[in-house]
Amino acid sequence: MSLSVVHSRALLGLQARPVLVEVHLANGLPHFTLVGLADTEVKEARERVRSAIANSGLDFPNNKRITVNLAPADLPKDSGRFDLPIALGILAAAGQLDAARLEAFEFAGELSLGGQLRPVRGALAMALAAAQAHDRALVLPTASAQEAACVSDARVYAAGDLAEVVRQFLPDPHDEPWARVSAAQRPPAPPEPDMADVKGQAAARRAVEVAAAGGHSLLLMGPPGSGKSMLAQRLAGLLPPMEMQEAQESAAIASLAGRFAPERWAQRPTCAPHHTASAVALVGGGSPPRPGEISMAHGGVLFLDELPEFPRAALEALREPLESGRIHIARAAQRTEFPARFQLVAAMNPCPCGYLGSQVRACRCSAEQVARYQGKISGPLLDRIDLQVEVAALPPDELVQAGRRGEASAAIAARVQAAHHMARARQGVSNASLSVQQLDEHCALHEGARPFLNQAATRLGWSGRSLHRCLKVARTIADLAGSASIEAPHLAEAIQYRRGLKRG
Repeated sequence: MSLSVVHSRALLGLQARPVLVEVHLANGLPHFTLVGLADTEVKEARERVRSAIANSGLDFPNNKRITVNLAPADLPKDSGRFDLPIALGILAAAGQLDAARLEAFEFAGELSLGGQLRPVRGALAMALAAAQAHDRALVLPTASAQEAACVSDARVYAAGDLAEVVRQFLPDPHDEPWARVSAAQRPPAPPEPDMADVKGQAAARRAVEVAAAGGHSLLLMGPPGSGKSMLAQRLAGLLPPMEMQEAQESAAIASLAGRFAPERWAQRPTCAPHHTASAVALVGGGSPPRPGEISMAHGGVLFLDELPEFPRAALEALREPLESGRIHIARAAQRTEFPARFQLVAAMNPCPCGYLGSQVRACRCSAEQVARYQGKISGPLLDRIDLQVEVAALPPDELVQAGRRGEASAAIAARVQAAHHMARARQGVSNASLSVQQLDEHCALHEGARPFLNQAATRLGWSGRSLHRCLKVARTIADLAGSASIEAPHLAEAIQYRRGLKRG
């Protein structure tokens, strides 16, 4: 048979689109042609495949005209994942493999010149797509197969080299059955940082608890060394456990970027990019589009330390995903969507020297310098941050006091989970994700609380968004208190979290 078809998948964002690898062998001058909108690394497969087949003790059809088509032709293909299906297609077209048995499988893997299989990115995304299709099993390099096996519904088989795969599809039936890969026992996850390590800072600790319970964004402002980073790094450990779909999405995104670690399965991520990160590094991009830090933080925490030092374009790019929970990357040839439902935790100094309002050291910045520094954060972005908290520096005697520890993360996480379950049972989403219609339905104000909120919003000059976000925070505070309605004390606490920056 001079024509064969092998199934594989190409990554487009978080989607793993089906690809048919069609191979035709014809008489004529020896030539190897590869078509189908293939990127440079895919076209280089010609030399890898030729050497891998020869070094695996198989016959490469050197005297044939080989045409490989990756269909559909308008779908971009990148990376070396198509090496294995191309090699199998050539062998099947040459009659060395049973082409009919290849139909029940999908293949992906990069080949070395010696025929060994190297892992590929996005194995989890491929496994999710294959499991949803319910039709074919996956054949992957061993390392990638262990990763894909985390998807319980996927049928995954592992191979270390090309010869091992070929043995399973020889015209004569293979005696030894091919063992399906099952999810290996995952090593224990590293312990999360504990809130008990944070001394003092009762107001900031309370704000972190409220943020965790309702999924709210948080801005911590204070002088250097006051504990802002310590608080931010402990937020992920307070969040409720991940649901299965959320864990699979988070792991699939990490797999796309080559960051997946089995021990971090179903553990909420914390991403902390450096303040020199560009807008593309934060939101994603490139060709083909890759996920950025906000998608890597999906289901977890995005921590931006030294917030005013980030490029303005990078900060403004956060505005849309903070509202929608998704990021849309549009390019001339394609459009990709990545999930980006993260909790933003930002930290900043109140001024360039860091000591504006400090009781420990005097600030040496002028009013103009303070205004310019704080002005790097635009009003629309600040408006989207639910809780804005000042973190004061602690005196040395409180920091070095022996035996004094704060409340442990386990106790706080229990309250957070109870409030989270209350919100989910009531409205199906976290309080931070409430729509305007759901706000009217689920954020009922206790008698006397409405005039108080109207007066505060008028005096502080709030926008409609600020008013709605204050209501969402108050709803979370009421949930933590076990209250069915929002009362005036809940509103008073929520209002304290939206006092904004000191502009000089």
